[in-house]
Amino acid sequence: MNTPAHLIFGMAAFGKPASRAVTLAALAGALLPDLSLYVMAGVSLFILQIDPRVVFDELYFSDAWQLVFKIDNSFVLWGLGLALALWRRSAWGIALCGAALLHLALDFPLHHDDGRAHFWPITDWIYQSPFSYWDRAHHAGIIAPIEAALCFIAGVWVWRRYSGVTWAKVLIVTLVALQLAPVIMWTFIFDRA
Repeated sequence: MNTPAHLIFGMAAFGKPASRAVTLAALAGALLPDLSLYVMAGVSLFILQIDPRVVFDELYFSDAWQLVFKIDNSFVLWGLGLALALWRRSAWGIALCGAALLHLALDFPLHHDDGRAHFWPITDWIYQSPFSYWDRAHHAGIIAPIEAALCFIAGVWVWRRYSGVTWAKVLIVTLVALQLAPVIMWTFIFDRA
């Protein structure tokens, strides 16, 4: 799924309007499994000026990058973190790890040939889903509008839930706009082609 979708769902599932710390932890947990990709790709593309094809066709699949993805996309490690947070009765820890696990659960069925080793360190196995959230050759034309619709619905729900929290309302509007804009843009482009 797209990162704004993860943030919307993480906030919807684990955020608490009465607790800014818990809501921020939920947002952080929803972001952390994708953050390494943004940092590594950003440095490679914008600082090192590496060609995007090299970044996404070679570096993405390199042993070094895949090791990082194994760590920050591990059901096992995030599950241990959640168990610890539950044991400690840490509301922010539960939100952080719960949102990260939700991120992984939503990503797991939506990556065809670019998945992660979600069960590391137990195994390096990578599930190759028949579906992709971005690859039209693997049903993204169906998945993307469903994802966008669910994000809109969750966004409206979060908006209502955070009725007195201005920063949260601004954030959710921004996230929904970021999620919907590419779907609308690409639909317009492909429908006119």
